[in-house]
Amino acid sequence: MDQNKTIIFIDQLFESIRKDYTANTLTEDKLLANPMEQFYSWLEEAYDAGLPEPNAFSLATSDQGNQPNLRTVLLKAIQEDKLIFFSNYDSQKAKEIANNNKVSLLFFWPQLERQVRIQATIEKTPVEISETYFESRPFVSRLGALASKQSTKIESRQIIEDQMRELERKSLIKKVTRPDYWGGYQITPFYYEFWQGRRSRLHDRLVFELKDKNWETYRLSP
Repeated sequence: MDQNKTIIFIDQLFESIRKDYTANTLTEDKLLANPMEQFYSWLEEAYDAGLPEPNAFSLATSDQGNQPNLRTVLLKAIQEDKLIFFSNYDSQKAKEIANNNKVSLLFFWPQLERQVRIQATIEKTPVEISETYFESRPFVSRLGALASKQSTKIESRQIIEDQMRELERKSLIKKVTRPDYWGGYQITPFYYEFWQGRRSRLHDRLVFELKDKNWETYRLSP
């Protein structure tokens, strides 16, 4: 190691960044019986607290070389034990999902000092769900799905803006229908970790893990 290299510790650079977590606790007696119920309860609290984009989560996939890739997407529906979001089926994430249907998710609500880690399998939703959601989207969002060939290289922003203007012109005489390359994904979790920040970094970490079609619960050391 080069001894001349300077290490900058973030706690020293930004003196006020370190905080102790005191907002809440998560004990076994508070935990709901079903992980989806527990997840929805926390999601609802995040919404009620006025958090920006409480339904945003990080989605991790991996490519053929086992390189993980991470991006933020928006949860758009919950159906029984499934979490649903929508995307371009020709995107990088879609290609990685087609190659490996195991994904990881992270919901992080810092104002509530909470996060939920999820491991799951993923597959496309039935077409009817994609159709129903696409029709419910704002007009410009539907056009955006048509204008963008997600994850492909483009020479400039002008290209996508020109494409959008042309679609707006055409849409005056033609209905905007869902393209085949756009639709939903449904995520089926088999592992949830509910993390609640606590004092002195002794955080609460309670897990639901699916074993033989039953949910096993246990606590992890912080």
